[in-house]
Order: sequence, then structure tokens, then C-alpha cells
Amino acid sequence: MRDDDVTPAAPAPRRRSVLKCAGALGAGAVLAGCSAGPESTNDTGHGGSGRNRTLTAVIGYGNDGSWDPTQTASAFAMAANNHIYEGLLDTDPITRVPYPALGTEVPADPGATTWRFTIRPGAAFHDGRPVTADDVVFVFDRILDPKTQTLAKGFFAGWLESVRKADARTVELKLRFPFPDGLSRLTLAKIMPKHVFSRPGAWDDALRGLAVGSGPYRQTAHHPKSNTTFEAFTAYNGPRKPAFRKMNWLTMTDAAPRVARISGTGAGAQIADNIPYANIPRLEQGGLEVAGGAGMNNLFLMFNTRHKPFDDVRVRQALHYAIDSEKMVRVALKGHGRPASSFLDEGNPGHRRAKTVYDHDPAKAKALLKAAGVEDLRVEILAVDVSWIVDCLPTIKSSWDAIGVRTTLAPRETTAVFTRMDQKQDYQVVAAASNPNQFGLDADLIMHYNYGPENLWMGYTRWAGDPVARRLFEDMDRATREPDPARKKAMVQDYIDVVAEQAVLYPVVHNELMTAWDPRKLTGIRAQPYPGVNLLRAQWA
Repeated sequence: MRDDDVTPAAPAPRRRSVLKCAGALGAGAVLAGCSAGPESTNDTGHGGSGRNRTLTAVIGYGNDGSWDPTQTASAFAMAANNHIYEGLLDTDPITRVPYPALGTEVPADPGATTWRFTIRPGAAFHDGRPVTADDVVFVFDRILDPKTQTLAKGFFAGWLESVRKADARTVELKLRFPFPDGLSRLTLAKIMPKHVFSRPGAWDDALRGLAVGSGPYRQTAHHPKSNTTFEAFTAYNGPRKPAFRKMNWLTMTDAAPRVARISGTGAGAQIADNIPYANIPRLEQGGLEVAGGAGMNNLFLMFNTRHKPFDDVRVRQALHYAIDSEKMVRVALKGHGRPASSFLDEGNPGHRRAKTVYDHDPAKAKALLKAAGVEDLRVEILAVDVSWIVDCLPTIKSSWDAIGVRTTLAPRETTAVFTRMDQKQDYQVVAAASNPNQFGLDADLIMHYNYGPENLWMGYTRWAGDPVARRLFEDMDRATREPDPARKKAMVQDYIDVVAEQAVLYPVVHNELMTAWDPRKLTGIRAQPYPGVNLLRAQWA
């Protein structure tokens, strides 16, 4: 799709209506009521005609997680935010090569310790206000604030010292040391309007779904557990012009209705992600394109190291050795995956087979439990309700039952699982899906997303104070600062060996994520190996 080959956009939203919505949220109103006009939660995608019809997408993940770009790891929200917001630089969803977004150009010297960005002339937020250097500084100040804990901090604080305003449309980023990988990470700092999100309670509103950006699509309504709607932002003058007048993204975590919505004569959607492997042949026979890619998507186990006996590394290792991961790939994933041979997937440029690989070895698992003095172990697996994870759970249960571990499966809605984690409630083991490729491909980023002294995940595992963990974090920081790429790669691979041995939070299998779409209706689709869809280069066929 050419940047100038687009459908005419809908009229720009009136500034008053957006600010009224923001003000109502501050007073505790329900976000679903904030809309520029009525939107049907049952929109089938047939609204309008020709190129003005609504694009309907089905997302296999919940839309009720946090929408705060500095905080969220929600697959639905991150995918949506890529259409609503912009960074100074954004990255291609497949290659992850950075391109100018709100910034007018990529810095000529990635190895410099100062990067200067000029904001795109005419760039405006969805309420009509211009994007300024103050907005950029506002977002980075939040990310770098030592008193504010955000997910994004882990992607920036180690190498980015400060961001300052040079003039109304220019900012300077000062780095602690040369860090070329930081250019691609700038897409993770979505620029948000200071006049909206600096008011009291606004960050809570962002968590619940308030989204006001400068990207090609503006959010028009948000109905948690149902759908989120978008409209083309006619004032957008950036590099990824909106091709669809309206979009309706449905959240459907159950596989059957998700497949039904994309298939058959009554199909109401044109694209869906998280397609079950068993349904691929039938969808292809029906004329749909189904594609995916292998990446960091994985089923991981996370242990509560404050809950005995999971403080003992031998117990964690035993439960990993017990799992018949080859059977899991064969039966649950229909061949679309591989047992983990490292924390990184085998397609990652930083991959090296770990020194500890958990091949199926029930005898070794029993010996480790015996050495740890553990008998009659009973385990409840708290699991997310993502459909392919649910398909994998019986293999874990049967594998653990086979070594004498009495296993109970407790799948829950994903939000409920992580609410329990956030509230620091007790648990034994969590089985969930993760894909750090949502954030990028570089191994340093992926590992810092999952491991670090103030990391969210380490808070869940209660492991950060362990002496082994403290040494690991020091090794990780040294690797981040290493200027030689080959040496840095080796240092990362070495500390991943420690992560593998400790098995505190560790993948069981890496699998493919499949996307289905109707090529008779959509072109320019590229299936991505991480959750969600990216429609910034797509258009009607």
C-alpha cells in the first residue's frame, strides 16, 4: 500500500466532545460512554458500503487490561495503541526496523550519546491540540521517574539518562552510554498529550481504556470484554495513513466463536488472530489465508519462590523435566511449536542452546524431588484462559501425575490471574502465555522485560532478593553496557544459562501464532509472530 493510496477519512472529532469524555472519566464515569457517536458492540463489519464499510477484526485476547502505554503488556491494548499513538520513532511490525513517526528522521549516528528529534510539522492529537516538545518530555519524565514504577522504565532507565526540551518542537535525548538498540525501543514510548494525562486521575483512566494519541486512528468507544471501535483521524499527516474509515475490534478469548466470526457464509469479520491449529485446514478450504510465524510466543511456568517447596531450585527443575513437551507440541499445538531449548526462541539472533535443557526425563524429575526431600507434592496450576494454553494444560497435568505429583488445573480469565498477582496473593505455579516480541527482538530487551531487581515479573516470583538473582542482575547490567556486539551477545547467552538453570520463570514451548484473513477483502496483511494485528499497511482489496 502506498502512503497516498488511502480511503478518505471521516471528519475530525470535535475537540469539545473528546475533552468532555476525558472530564467525565475524571469524575468516575464509565469509559464505554465516551464515544463520538453510537457504536454497536455487535457490528458485523457490514456497516457502510464499498470502501467506507467498517473493518471488523477479531482479537483472541481480552481488551480489559491496562491501556496505559507506559504500563501495559496487554496484547489487545498494545496492538490497538500502535494504531492510536506514535513514538518519536516507530518500528516495522515484522522487521522491527525503526522509521520516523512523530520525529522527522532517524538519528544519523545510532552510536551517539545525544539524539536530537524535531517533531513532525502539523502533528496533532485527536482532540485537535498540537503535539509539542512538552508532551514528549512529559511522557519520558514519567518513564524515568524513580518514584513511579512503570513497565516501560525497564526498557529505558538503564541507558537513557534524560530528555529535555530544546524548543517548542525539538527534544534532546541524553544517553548514559552509546546504545544503538535504543532507537528501536523508542516506539515503546508512545507520546501522550500532557494536557489530558497530567490531570488528577488520568493515569487510572488510561489504565481503564482512555486513549488519546496522534496516530492514524482515534478510539471512538471502548466496551471492556466486548469490543473497541476506531475511526480514521482525518488530521493525521504522518507516514501511515488510515485506509479504513472505521474499525471494530472484537475481543473473543474463546476459540469457537472467534473462528465462527471469520468463517462461513455469514462471516462478520475480515481478519482474526490466535487461530487454533486444528481449524487451519477448514479455513483455508473456505478461501481464507492463514499464516503465522515462529517467535518468542511461549507457554511459561512461573513459580512462587516464597511458597515451599518452590524455593528449592531442584523442585522447579524436576517439574520442568517431568513435562512431555514433545507430546505437547504434537497433540496440543499440532506441530506448530518447539520445546524450549533456551529462554529465547531458536529464531532469535541471540539464541544459543542453554546449558540446561529440559528434555522429557521422568526419572531425573523423580530423583530431583527425592534429593529435595519432597514427597506427596500437590500442585495447583493457576492458568490463563488463552485457548491454546488451555489445550496444553492436560499434558502438564498428565506429566506431573506420572511422577506422583497430584496436579489440579485452575484456569481463570487472564485479567483475574494477574489481578491476583498484583494483589500479592499466594499461589504455587502459574501457567501463562508471553511474547516479549511485542516490545522488540533484541535479547537485552527481552530478558530485562522478564528479569530485573524491580521487574514486575520478579515481583510476582518473589525471587529478586535471592543471591543468585542479585548476581544475575549485575551480569545483565554489564551486558547492557558492553559496546562490542559479539561480546555482548556472548554475555547475554551466558546469563541466560543461569536463567535456564534456575527455572523461576521459564518457557516450556515456543509456538507459532496464526492469523486468518479474507484475501478477497483485504490486502497488505502481514501475519506477525506475536499477538494482535497491525493494519497500518493494509487496505480494502
